[in-house]
Amino acid sequence: MADTNFLLETRGLTKRFGGVIAVNDVNFNLIPGELRCLIGPNGAGKSTFFKCLTHQHKPSSGKIFFKDRDITRLHTHQIAHLGIGIKTQVPSVFDGIPVRENIWLAARRYHGRGSANKVTADVIDRVGLGNIRDSMVGRLAHGERQWVEIGMVLTSDPTLLLLDEPTAGMTHEETEKTARLIKEISESASLIVVEHDMQFIKAIANKVTVFHQGSILVEDKVEAVMANPLVRDIYLGKEKD
Repeated sequence: MADTNFLLETRGLTKRFGGVIAVNDVNFNLIPGELRCLIGPNGAGKSTFFKCLTHQHKPSSGKIFFKDRDITRLHTHQIAHLGIGIKTQVPSVFDGIPVRENIWLAARRYHGRGSANKVTADVIDRVGLGNIRDSMVGRLAHGERQWVEIGMVLTSDPTLLLLDEPTAGMTHEETEKTARLIKEISESASLIVVEHDMQFIKAIANKVTVFHQGSILVEDKVEAVMANPLVRDIYLGKEKD
């Protein structure tokens, strides 16, 4: 049975690729309404962990619970309909159509035609895409493309939103806007954010989970994690170098 105090829980979650253990016996939990950041050096297992949660990668062993339900063996579309949305590192958008059409197509997966129109308008306003709503996505700057995909994920009104490096390639101004957007989203949904930008993490996070070699190394408040010598040696020091 899942712990009813947790929105999301993993027990002994493990993912192997041949002889490589990418996620190693991870016990993780998230309470409703929480905004958690995951950090760690490249190859630490963060993105693989995300993909196991949404069954983009089938776990090798262990269990995943969401809203007290075992979702370990559910398919990706079933997990999405339960209320878990994910934005991956590389935006999954349609370059050859305008922003509004991208948002509408995403909304139509979860809503009737009439409702999809309203959801599309609401999401465009919420994410701040109004000035580019008629622009072809393929012509947008990288940061704008990231916002379009966040908007597409929000059309499902997820209970839990997984964001994988949402500020990668963004300017300082775009990163600040993304921080404000994530804080706004956190008022109505739980979030787990994989990120490398420590200033960004300080701006949005309360609790941080540090991955290293596929396992959870440390889990604490952001100030304690950043002051932890082991974390600084393994992660922050490498980033500085």
